[in-house]
Amino acid sequence: MTDTPPIDTTVAHSARVWNYWLGGKDNYPVDRELGEQIERAFPEIVEIARAERAFLVRVVTHLAREHGVRQFLDIGTGLPTVNNTHEVAQSVAPDARVVYVDNDPMVLAHARALLTGVTSGTTHYIDADLREPEALLGQVRQHLDFGRPIALTCLGTLGHQPVEERTHEIVRTYQEALPSGSFFAMCDSTNTGEAIVAATAAWNEGAAIPYHLRGVKEIEAFFDGLELLEPGVCSIPFWRPDPAEVGEVREIAQFGGVGRKP
Repeated sequence: MTDTPPIDTTVAHSARVWNYWLGGKDNYPVDRELGEQIERAFPEIVEIARAERAFLVRVVTHLAREHGVRQFLDIGTGLPTVNNTHEVAQSVAPDARVVYVDNDPMVLAHARALLTGVTSGTTHYIDADLREPEALLGQVRQHLDFGRPIALTCLGTLGHQPVEERTHEIVRTYQEALPSGSFFAMCDSTNTGEAIVAATAAWNEGAAIPYHLRGVKEIEAFFDGLELLEPGVCSIPFWRPDPAEVGEVREIAQFGGVGRKP
């Protein structure tokens, strides 16, 4: 890995604000200030952050346990918190391979520390840009076998890309590179309520990287050509909730799903 670039602590960053909402300590005053501002305007954001982490756990567990997936590519991983992809996958299958991808210097620094203590399975971190799929995939091929199924996850990541066809083209490039029998999982916030639209506007005034809300149909479009697993694209608390969650599940403005490549 190259030397870690300097960390800008004067502008809020999504990975650090998300870490704050999840109760983490890897954030700065500017991140907490924006996080608190958004939370006051849109209290549901903390619920969304926690629901997204729970979605990751259910998706990775289901793919590893029920479909025998042993390779995971997590693009836009964000800061390590609890129940990281490699921890979930390797709790089901100790031989699971996980490759994390991000390009934030703080994430890189924490990834180095995280991977120092990883002993089971095979876990790697790549410093690369989602918008450069060929270069990114070139690095991933050094660690994952593209002759066997891979689960690609982009959770809360694509919202940082503009709402335009090029974003869908980038995602299709990744999907086309995956072997048959692979899976694609994603979720992002949606423009399904006035509160989240207002909160996103406030976010974009104070964060280094803007966030772009999509409609549910636009989320569904990322799965074109894939076989959607039940229950399809939905508000993520409704995606195969654990029995203990039944009765407490309610819709939030975060939609996603999982698709299988034929």
